[in-house]
Amino acid sequence: MPMGAEMITLTLPYPVSANVYWRSFVPRGHSRAIVTLSDEAKAYKTAVGKAVQAAGISRPIMGRVAVTVQLFPARPKDWARRARINPTAWDDDVRCIDLDNANKVLLDSLKGWALDDDKWVRRITSERMEPDGEARVVVTIEALALPASPHADLLALAA
Repeated sequence: MPMGAEMITLTLPYPVSANVYWRSFVPRGHSRAIVTLSDEAKAYKTAVGKAVQAAGISRPIMGRVAVTVQLFPARPKDWARRARINPTAWDDDVRCIDLDNANKVLLDSLKGWALDDDKWVRRITSERMEPDGEARVVVTIEALALPASPHADLLALAA
């Protein structure tokens, strides 16, 4: 496949917040805290791995990638009443994790499954979507072609 043509789109479970993703503790007899993944984080990473495998993804995209995130909070039971009261912005107060928290958790959970490493993310676009049913996140990961070097002429002269 030509560089930049590879793309993966996944529908994943709604992410846990970065606020509960990490846990820290001080072991007995130690003076420094240890930071580790929380049980919620481990469960989420496992769920993401299973979803990636179920989607038939056998290897992560290697190298530079662009990531698009569409975060769908759960639609509340009273959504129709909310929509009658405020038709254009009824979902503004629907409970939803912050996009930046969702991005960190998603990228970390996708590492090794759908993307090689989150250090290769060169562009990320995130959007909170209108709740339309079950909470979920749709993630698209696209390989990026390497740009032509702006210094190619200088390198040729230096050779």
